[in-house]
Amino acid sequence: MQDRLTRSAERYPARVAVEEGSGDGRMTYAELDALTDRLRDRLAHWGVRRGDRVGIYATKSADGVAAMYGILKAGAAYVPVDPHAPATRNAFILHDCQVKAVIVERKFVEEFAKELDKLGGALPSAVVIDGTGGGAALAAALAKLDAEEPAPACPTVASQPDDLAYILYTSGSTGRPKGVMLSHENGSSFVDWCSETFQPTHEDRFSSHAPFHFDLSILDVHLPIKHGATLVIVSHETGREPVGLARLMNERRLTIWYSAPSILMLLAQQGNLHEYDWSALRIVLFAGEVFPVKHLRAFKSLIPHPAYYNLYGPTETNVCTFYRVPDQLDPERTEPYPIGKTCSHLRSIVVMDGQVVPDGEEGELCIAGAGVMKGYWNQPQQTEAAFFVDERGGRWYRTGDIVVPDARGDFLFRGRRDRMVKRRGYRVELGEIEACLYRHPEVREAAVVALSDEEGVTIHAFVAMAEGAKASLIAMKRFCSEQIPLYMVPDRFRFLERLPKTSTDKVDYQNLKAAAVEA
Repeated sequence: MQDRLTRSAERYPARVAVEEGSGDGRMTYAELDALTDRLRDRLAHWGVRRGDRVGIYATKSADGVAAMYGILKAGAAYVPVDPHAPATRNAFILHDCQVKAVIVERKFVEEFAKELDKLGGALPSAVVIDGTGGGAALAAALAKLDAEEPAPACPTVASQPDDLAYILYTSGSTGRPKGVMLSHENGSSFVDWCSETFQPTHEDRFSSHAPFHFDLSILDVHLPIKHGATLVIVSHETGREPVGLARLMNERRLTIWYSAPSILMLLAQQGNLHEYDWSALRIVLFAGEVFPVKHLRAFKSLIPHPAYYNLYGPTETNVCTFYRVPDQLDPERTEPYPIGKTCSHLRSIVVMDGQVVPDGEEGELCIAGAGVMKGYWNQPQQTEAAFFVDERGGRWYRTGDIVVPDARGDFLFRGRRDRMVKRRGYRVELGEIEACLYRHPEVREAAVVALSDEEGVTIHAFVAMAEGAKASLIAMKRFCSEQIPLYMVPDRFRFLERLPKTSTDKVDYQNLKAAAVEA
């Protein structure tokens, strides 16, 4: 993947590669390529070799993009952590995958070292940067290290397709994060599919809204770099402030946007989108969660002309299916649009009870092909459990998502395998209850969790109402009883100002489940 930066730097040396959303810092392709070469040399001087892991523990910025490519040029895999997460979690992640070195912001060093010590580890070789922005902090840190002990120039490592490129840690069922190992083939095949599907050019200006530890960042970062386009960094703070975010999108003349649906919902409701000229924006991509149709319709009514795509897939496959949203939305539709057809670099089957189901039947979506992960870091049993092996020996990643194809062959998302519960003898998909709640005209956000005990299953609904709407338990129960069977109507409702979100802008179901237990 690192050779794509080199080629873009040769072709477009003076073009802006990475630009801070604040406007304070930017790097041309020539500058980015040179800075990543310096980091490559430093890491190689410290003994980082092909297959090693190197951590990135810093506030999202152009420095982080440079860190990724410097690590890749050294032949290593980058491991980004969430700078807003507790030091305990980040120390566990970087200790777990045994990083050989780390690019770390100075303000995190002390707590990071303390937590590593508790785990029986020590701070590895570190490029300590004083703040972030425009690559200047990383350049200054490397200059300081070179003044103490020069790092000789070395060639960029030519990675093989199966070499590890990056590890993205996700929440694990055991309560500890698990590292998803992605190879150069995994990343490159996905980026190449994006090129084929979205046809970007060097004139495009991409958003970088997702944090670097989230799989949406793979498209954000590596697709524009391949094409010599400009990557516009959206800071953590701006990314969650709708008025400032809408202004940034417009002033920076973004042409390709990618985020979780919750961000687009927030922009539609509070971003004053009608005040701006959106003629530059040509593609809107969303992924990570179901986009309720009424919110998609609201956003699209404000910015109607771009092409809209629903991208679906877990971290283990990145995007594995996609759907082009119709230019004109059915005004009567209440069900979410499909997740679409399988991407061209992948294959899919649908499985139920250990058997491949006949065409047209419901089951769990399983994926194989160039984009599927190598496995979970140092967790062979979890890796084995994550795959389905068919009667011919084919190995398919189990997404955990239940789908059924529609009449056009597009997959419809029915829910999560792990979010299905049995209640009063009936199978209940919690996502179907959420879809019902979203049909209420005054519901802004909704999420449902289930608790099980010796008395049976209790369903808890968490609802955020639209501004000015009255929260009424009786009215909400009556609405649900008119929309879904009585055995699916939630037992308890809790009204919140807003639903809690994870660092990747998804609904934080673990937080809600804990609140339900406490209640």
